[in-house]
Amino acid sequence: MGAHRMAPRITKGCILRIVEIFKGNKKEEMYLYVDQKDGLKKVPEDLLGTLGRTESVMILPLTKEKKLARVKASDVLEGIEQKGYFLQMPPPPEALAEAQIAAMVQAEEQLSEAQKQEPK
Repeated sequence: MGAHRMAPRITKGCILRIVEIFKGNKKEEMYLYVDQKDGLKKVPEDLLGTLGRTESVMILPLTKEKKLARVKASDVLEGIEQKGYFLQMPPPPEALAEAQIAAMVQAEEQLSEAQKQEPK
């Protein structure tokens, strides 16, 4: 049974678009957002070549108010509207290092807090 495909629709005054997210096998942390009903047909061949073999990783309903991890939903929707796709680039190496350090500090703080709460 095929996936249900929907056109953008207006819900409570905001546009809802069903977006499909793809990743390629050539570039880590690079994601391609497209309108699910169009799939990859509006994506330029050279970009698809840069990504390599693509794999669908997620389908989600998206409005400009939706919170995404590393990009603004409004930018994604604007890119899809104007070009037919939005390309999320990988974070720069220093951003990855900062995120790893922050995660380690948070984990250490959680461990310390948990150890304080253990009965002795």
